[in-house]
Amino acid sequence: MKLLLTNDDGIDAPGLEALLAAAQPLGEPVVVAPYGTLSGCGHRVTTDRPLRIGQRQPQRYFVEGTPADCVRVALHGLAPDVSWVLSGINAGGNLGADVWHSGTVAAVREAVLHGLTGVAVSHYRRKGMEVDWARAAAWVAPLLRELLARPRRPGAFWNVNLPHLGPGAPPPEVVFCPLDPEPLPLSFRREGDLFHYDGDYHQRRRRPGSDVDVCFRGQIAVTEVVLLG
Repeated sequence: MKLLLTNDDGIDAPGLEALLAAAQPLGEPVVVAPYGTLSGCGHRVTTDRPLRIGQRQPQRYFVEGTPADCVRVALHGLAPDVSWVLSGINAGGNLGADVWHSGTVAAVREAVLHGLTGVAVSHYRRKGMEVDWARAAAWVAPLLRELLARPRRPGAFWNVNLPHLGPGAPPPEVVFCPLDPEPLPLSFRREGDLFHYDGDYHQRRRRPGSDVDVCFRGQIAVTEVVLLG
């Protein structure tokens, strides 16, 4: 099984290395990722200019474009025979409403539009704490094995969010749950004609049992997102 790996944090992001470590036992990974950081770019695609690509090493490419561009270029030429698209591990949560502006999630959504499916993986981050990427890879590996073994649902994909636990914490429970429909905190600080977003992500509203609630409680939130059908 050939797996396409991408992200929105760029080809050199540690989260991509963690995803690669988790995916390698499951198949043949091919990395096609943006050259730089494009967090929050959503499902933007490039059609008005050429997309420059480069190769770091065998089966590892970068694209001077968006995550969705990476998937499109991969499916068109660099890795047309992939079976799944895996995106992440994003440095920051992609919970609830985040799935609509996340480049990480958009990469997998693009795969769905072309008849494939995949898994978007993100790591919620608490203020003042560093992410243990090796631990994240260890959490993700068995979960990917489980999700890739499940029957495919046409028009759907998986969105996974890892919690940010303290050092030495036991492995978190995996909880299958729905997306939280609540919007992100809407708050801006105005300075003249400039508006600075200052909403507190960590204090966002959450519905009991939703992905935001599950992840903030310290569990792995897994949501099936149905795009088509």
